[in-house]
Amino acid sequence: MKTLLAIAAGGAVGALARHFFAAQVMRWMGTGFPWGIFAANILGSFLMGIVVQVFMHLSEPMPSLRAFIAVGVLGAFTTFSTYSLDIVLLMERGQWGLALVYALASVGLAVVGLMAGMALMRLVFA
Repeated sequence: MKTLLAIAAGGAVGALARHFFAAQVMRWMGTGFPWGIFAANILGSFLMGIVVQVFMHLSEPMPSLRAFIAVGVLGAFTTFSTYSLDIVLLMERGQWGLALVYALASVGLAVVGLMAGMALMRLVFA
């Protein structure tokens, strides 16, 4: 239960951080490209790399803190950070082909899924 509360609290922090961060980036860069989410995805992936290495080197695991930061905060800030971590873990295990398939299929099928959902709702509301 403690871990679930840590994830929920971190999720709230991460979602709010993404909202304000993305909005600020859009103010700086303009609205012609989704700079806010683009920057959040890159920053979140960078931070996930830091978090993973820090927790690997801690003498005490601290699972609730790891869940708060990695799953909660960064998971809500961007799921792209977790996606990036999954790809790197596959590559580190020598599963380069699977990493490539996962990377391309995740993006491609997510876009197809979004388009299918939009098409379905357009039919429903037509």
